Amino acid sequence: MQGRRIVLTRDQEGSGRLGSRLEALGAEVLAVPLIEVRYDIDGETLEEVMKDFASYEWLVFTSRNGVKHFFTAFFRIFDDIRSLGFVRIAAVGKGTVEALQYFHLKADLVAPKATGADLAKAMSEELTLDNLKVLVIVGNRNTDDLTKVLWEERAIVDTLRVYSTHFCDLSENPDAARFRREGADAVVFASASAVQAFGEQAKHLSLEKEARVPVLCSFGPSTSERMKQAGIPVAVEASSPGLDGMVEALVDYFSDKP
Repeated sequence: MQGRRIVLTRDQEGSGRLGSRLEALGAEVLAVPLIEVRYDIDGETLEEVMKDFASYEWLVFTSRNGVKHFFTAFFRIFDDIRSLGFVRIAAVGKGTVEALQYFHLKADLVAPKATGADLAKAMSEELTLDNLKVLVIVGNRNTDDLTKVLWEERAIVDTLRVYSTHFCDLSENPDAARFRREGADAVVFASASAVQAFGEQAKHLSLEKEARVPVLCSFGPSTSERMKQAGIPVAVEASSPGLDGMVEALVDYFSDKP
């Protein structure tokens, strides 16, 4: 990765972890955050969910942000992690699993692929979901693939939104300006929301005539699918969910490139 210029589109926290790994391999990193994630929850809905929390048999997380912001809300109501009771936990993606480990929690079930639909199928294969109560933690831009499959399996599904995703303003971002002037070797998308934001921010990311044209990279199947739907070619996809898989895929791709 020596001398390669990589554009990271995650928020500051996410880009920091991946950026450090890439810089250690000799890459130059440009931080161009396309989205900003904010804690966002309706107090009345939270109160209703927490009042009936003991009745849920599955607690489902689809992202690191979902874990982070759920527990921000949870610990404003409860002061002990044991208040989770005997609920089973299901998770999508390595980053989500790592976020749970921060709270010394282990997922009972992890999706074989990093998609919500795959997680729902895995849950249905684990045991019948008929009439089981499931709480799915979501953001404002989550698709309904997961909940749709759970409903089809006759589960009783509630959703709790704990965060919202907003498009960043790149008009004054110095790394975005440099990207427009000079381009990069690769742009890395970490989520479907970032792909959508990329299209919305096109005027702030249009390359100048002599700029290097980057290859476009995806963190996983869900992001790749959204890229394809948007007509964005996927040159590199993470070999496995999480930072390790993304770094490995980038190193493999550029290892034999001039």
